[in-house]
Amino acid sequence: MCLAVPGRVMEIEDRDGTRMAVVDFGGVVKDVCLEYLPDLAVGEYAIVHVGFALQRLDEESARRTLDLFAELGLLQEEFGDPWEAAAGPAGTEEWN
Repeated sequence: MCLAVPGRVMEIEDRDGTRMAVVDFGGVVKDVCLEYLPDLAVGEYAIVHVGFALQRLDEESARRTLDLFAELGLLQEEFGDPWEAAAGPAGTEEWN
C-alpha cells in the first residue's frame, strides 16, 4: 500500500538543479523532492507521496495523522524494510 504521509522538513538543498529536502516522518527520515512546493521551508509540514511533497499541512494535523498511522501500524508497513518483510518472521526461511 502506498500512503500519502505527513512529514516535517528538516533540511533543504539543491541537488543537481532539483530542490530536495530531508523529511522526518515520525522518526523515519527520507529524502523528498520539493519541486511541487517550491516555497516550503524548514520546519514546515507537507503531505508526501512516492517521494514528492504534494501539499503543505499544519503541524497539528500532521501530528494527529502520524499518531494514527503509528497506532494502526501503517508507518511500519509504508517504511519498513521490504527485504525483511519478504524473508518472513524473524528471517527464519532458508533458501535452497
